[in-house]
Amino acid sequence: MRPPLRPLIPRIPTVAQVPHRSVLSLTGSQASEFLNGILSTHVHTPPRPFYSAFLHAQGRVLYDVFVYTSSNPTTGEYGYLIDYDSRPSEAPPLLDLIKRYKLRSKVKVRDASEEYDVWGVWGEAEDASVAKRWRWAEHSGVAEPQWDETGEWPWGSKHEVLRDRRAPGMGLRSLVRKGDRFGAAPEASSHEMAFPEAYTLHRILHGVPEGHTDMPAMQAFPMDSNLDFMGGLDFRKGCYVGQELTVRTYHKGIIRKRILPVFIHPPDSAPTDSQDMVPSPDMPVFAPGLDIRAVNTAVNPDKPSPRPRGNGKLLSSSNGFGLALLRLEQVDAAEQGNLTFSMEDGERDWGVSHWRPEWWPQADSEK
Repeated sequence: MRPPLRPLIPRIPTVAQVPHRSVLSLTGSQASEFLNGILSTHVHTPPRPFYSAFLHAQGRVLYDVFVYTSSNPTTGEYGYLIDYDSRPSEAPPLLDLIKRYKLRSKVKVRDASEEYDVWGVWGEAEDASVAKRWRWAEHSGVAEPQWDETGEWPWGSKHEVLRDRRAPGMGLRSLVRKGDRFGAAPEASSHEMAFPEAYTLHRILHGVPEGHTDMPAMQAFPMDSNLDFMGGLDFRKGCYVGQELTVRTYHKGIIRKRILPVFIHPPDSAPTDSQDMVPSPDMPVFAPGLDIRAVNTAVNPDKPSPRPRGNGKLLSSSNGFGLALLRLEQVDAAEQGNLTFSMEDGERDWGVSHWRPEWWPQADSEK
């Protein structure tokens, strides 16, 4: 199922605080060089904002992060501000992790969470393209955006503000001083104020995973979590923590799972198009980690269908929509009408219908 994304998305200019985020400050003469050795994307000099991830040595995701630039007005010194999910997880606290890597590097790192909140701003008209082209791995199914670097930097150039280019329509992401809701995003003063849950629904409808709920620390693989599609991986940069397994998968592996957006509904009312998919605040709150079962529907007496292997997992959810980690072979079977997805929350059964976001790259044969 691949309904158009646009009819599902409200077009009201909106601003909302991003939930569960904290901020670290990193400064020093070797800040760029230091970050380049531990992040999954290239860190440019002079400093520019970007999206990236900290990986475990075995290639699992620890934190997906936004890195903003900052400048000390007194000294003129450039630095970085790192926006990350600070909820407890299996990963070590990010501040401790960075200090562990610091050794003799000329950098200073501190918690700046008492100084900043993280806000999302979206709903205004913008360029719908994330990248001009995509670079595909030959066999694995990995793809990454090739930014058009002849123009301005895709993630923006302002301090403490970042263009969220993980997917078209995500808008801006801004660090705002505590007590000043619009200090870093003045254009937001004319936008509708929303609760943090509105941001969660906004990114779910765009098919954008974020934080520990969608990328469980020490468990999630970066390509399963679409970090390649969202511009959070660089397969050509020098050595960094977690590079070996990530690059090996790019060249010699194969991606068997992906996070996709899903619509949750009664089992007998599967949507036929996007007009049937409407956010509902009356839907129950689903706990992340619920199993999504694949059920064969193909009937061929001459060739019995094999039993689907493994279950998917529900991740973030809001108002009847969610993100789910699904096996791609089962996704393909569902799109051919040979399989359906279902879920049980302890009280009743639910049907689950997926779609592929329009912004996802397509192989030449699929265009």
